[in-house]
Amino acid sequence: MCGVFGIYDPVGAPDRDVARLTFFGLYALQHRGQESAGIAVSDGERVVAMKDMGLVSQVFDEPKLSALQGRMAIGHARYSTTGSTAWRNAQPVVQHAAGRTIALGHNGNLTNTAELREELRGNRVRLQSTSDTEVIAALIARHPSGDLEQSIVDAMARIEGAFAAVVLTEGAVAGFRDPDGIRPLVVGRLDDAFVLASETCALDIIGASLERELSPGEMVIVDERGPRYRQAVEPRSRSLCIFEYIYFARPDSEMQGEGLHDVRGRMGEQLALEAPVDADVVIPVPDSGTPAAVGFARRSGIPFGEGLVKNRYVGRTFIQPDQGLRERGVRLKFNVLPSVLRGKRVVVVDDSIVRGSTTRKLVQMLFEAGALEVHLRVSSPPIISPCFYGIDMADQSELLAAGRSIEEVRERLGATSLAYLSLDGLQESTGQGADQFCRACLTGDYPTDIPDEMRNAKLRFEQLAAAEAAAAR
Repeated sequence: MCGVFGIYDPVGAPDRDVARLTFFGLYALQHRGQESAGIAVSDGERVVAMKDMGLVSQVFDEPKLSALQGRMAIGHARYSTTGSTAWRNAQPVVQHAAGRTIALGHNGNLTNTAELREELRGNRVRLQSTSDTEVIAALIARHPSGDLEQSIVDAMARIEGAFAAVVLTEGAVAGFRDPDGIRPLVVGRLDDAFVLASETCALDIIGASLERELSPGEMVIVDERGPRYRQAVEPRSRSLCIFEYIYFARPDSEMQGEGLHDVRGRMGEQLALEAPVDADVVIPVPDSGTPAAVGFARRSGIPFGEGLVKNRYVGRTFIQPDQGLRERGVRLKFNVLPSVLRGKRVVVVDDSIVRGSTTRKLVQMLFEAGALEVHLRVSSPPIISPCFYGIDMADQSELLAAGRSIEEVRERLGATSLAYLSLDGLQESTGQGADQFCRACLTGDYPTDIPDEMRNAKLRFEQLAAAEAAAAR
């Protein structure tokens, strides 16, 4: 998914350290990516970037932040979907060309990376990474025009897929969003400074207020003249990723005018109406399942309890880059409370089931702790199709519900019963029409064309680079 952040301070106020504000913005967006973090700053004359593998708080400390001096900055927290988990793929990506420097951070996934990489290589552009982000940065940096606005407009016309990006040059910060609006990007204000972020929670942490969301296909450039908005490419649809509402975004963020905590509570209430069960206690899979569990308990009248304790110093198991780490991480991440579970019929509410690795082990742990029955209730429909827009589940064979009945899924998970929220129930809970979302992972209906080579896409450029190296030897 990735988290992006940007800030432009027109006056360089001494009480507004843009690197520090970017650090805290990324800290608020840490849930969107845990593999690497980076910040690039400009003092109006030159761009300096610093990035490394790890969490935001592991990559940056006081001396490093103090070395990043400037009036404008962008930042990135990475979760990989194209390109391996390696330093060369950390962001922001920096490109030098035509007497200027471009730093760029990207949330999303392009669907025409292969042809653009081939074109750039044909033009003797040397690409250092295997991510799709470097392609975007190269298109902007090497545009024949020295005008940033036109460079971005023309790049947006070339790239396809899902993208919300922030750009830093020597004198400006910019942001832009794909014509389907699949990935989110908001604009905020901190006194006379302007802020860009993936989610509103990043504005809240630094005391900025929300100005507006960027529309699909829209861009904004902030420089000494202030913000300038432009509809860079014709919008095709409004297709915000429904998984933002279900899981990815923080519950204290707001999207499309809706507070996500309230939306997820409504999902739980609707789930209780659609899939009632006789039970003694409702518990969430913390933290992402908590709002829906509260809603389920409220509507069903079954008492709410906490049967699972989460270690909040362990990352989200779903976005670990390796399946083995996902499975080993479950017992590190959760522990049970036998006093809440022993002898009880338990309803466990989770936001989604993707691969089922975590869920299967949790069910086993709850039975081992003395639960008589474990009823799984999921506040989203079954995930049956891969995502090619920025969620690391591009292989359909990994999806537990793909090609299986609910009963077959229940047997694999070992639960007493299993029920999902219906697609109509989910849609009603969002307060938005179906035409406002990309729901491809739930329906198989994609808002853009998906090339065949993307079906197993994440490491395809590593494989290509290895083959080329072998041929050169």
